[in-house]
Amino acid sequence: MGTDPRNAGRRDVRRIAGAAAAFAVAVAALTGRVAAHSGSLGGSVASATVPTWLVILTGGIVVGGSFLFTSLLTDHDAMRGVNWWRLAVPTPARLRRLAVSVLRVASVGVLLLVLATGFVGPRTPTRNFALLLVWVGWWAGYTTTTYLVGNTWPAVNPWTLPVAAARRLRDRLFGDSDERALPRHWGVWPAVAGLLALVFLEVVSPVGRDPRLLATVVLGYSLVTVAGAVRYGDAWFERVDPVSRVFAAYGRVAPLQRGENADGDGRVTVRLPGTALTEDPVSDRPGEVAFVVALLWVTTYDGLVATPTWAAAVDPLVGLGVPALAVYAVVLLAGFGAFLGVYRLAARKVRDTADTYVTARAIERWFAPALLPIAAGYHLAHFLGYFLGLAPALGTVALSPFAPPTTLALVLPGWFGTVKLLCVLGGHVLAIWVAHSLAFELFPGVLAAIRSQYPSVMVMIFYTMSSLWVITQPYAPPPYV
Repeated sequence: MGTDPRNAGRRDVRRIAGAAAAFAVAVAALTGRVAAHSGSLGGSVASATVPTWLVILTGGIVVGGSFLFTSLLTDHDAMRGVNWWRLAVPTPARLRRLAVSVLRVASVGVLLLVLATGFVGPRTPTRNFALLLVWVGWWAGYTTTTYLVGNTWPAVNPWTLPVAAARRLRDRLFGDSDERALPRHWGVWPAVAGLLALVFLEVVSPVGRDPRLLATVVLGYSLVTVAGAVRYGDAWFERVDPVSRVFAAYGRVAPLQRGENADGDGRVTVRLPGTALTEDPVSDRPGEVAFVVALLWVTTYDGLVATPTWAAAVDPLVGLGVPALAVYAVVLLAGFGAFLGVYRLAARKVRDTADTYVTARAIERWFAPALLPIAAGYHLAHFLGYFLGLAPALGTVALSPFAPPTTLALVLPGWFGTVKLLCVLGGHVLAIWVAHSLAFELFPGVLAAIRSQYPSVMVMIFYTMSSLWVITQPYAPPPYV
């Protein structure tokens, strides 16, 4: 008698679960009782201890959740009922335009205040409005809202009004000028390069603690953004500007989604978190998948370089005469290449296990949205404590940005480390649901859809365990920078 493919599939799942559980135990054994760290200005916030048993338990839950979703949920209609549920909230066009106008004017004012306080405000990091607003209020706090609530960046983008003004001035001086088209073969690779460059700058330079340098970077970024958007139109924000692309990607995870009704009027729909990711793969433009992987990698890299393990690895290389900046750059690019290579290898394995005619490249694009909840979960774990710890300082300084009083950071309790691990776990479980739903949309039948997820489960476990290891390391300032 032949082998039942369902039994073979169950054996594959058990092997995956066993390997992942062993890896979880190994990570826990190497970790011990350690502390999770924050990002920029991280030294201002105390660490929270994470016990060994919790790391082991988290790894077990991740594997168990993966097994549950890939083996038990096979009712396609029921899954669609969850994923397609939405509640439309019509927004009057006049009210929407008024709200957008107010937000854009306010955002321009905040940008100008950031530049002013950056150049002439106090130099103490925890008393400088520019540093606190950019790193605590914007990159940590606001970014969190884009995946927990919805992407409001198109409405609050502070460069929209300067771009519109520059376009009107150009047209008045030179007549109507046609916008140039970005080369099609570039795809979104400029945004990938921009995201990696921004994170590299944040890590290797004092931009996270020097308000003058931060203001210079913000000014330079503003000038480049305005010039690029004037020359290339809205395609600049869609394909080049890494900030806009980050928020757009995170926004697909959020429960609030922007749509259009039959009359073409904008509306907001309320959906279950992450379900918007189950409808469309990423675009087929070059670099789309790479950008999603880069978004996942850069937060991991930002945490990795602030661990004692990193310092211990860099010291011997610098001692041999290798420039420290070269080490940071090589690891940034090599890590990104490794994350991307692992994902692409998994896509080829998905094609084999599903025994499908769908190309590996198409599978890459189809399942890429499932990585976004992992990226969002790790961002939340990485920055939530950082935001909560320094939010009181930001609120105090905002009341008097040019002459702020002495500020204090909030010390988080020891149990907060549990919250950070749960953030990573929650992102992983949501990613499993998205991948499971996408598999049933792409592959016919039940068995092919389930078997296709075995490589995906392994990749998600790899990404998640990497994140768990990083956040359970004590904070150590990146050396030699």
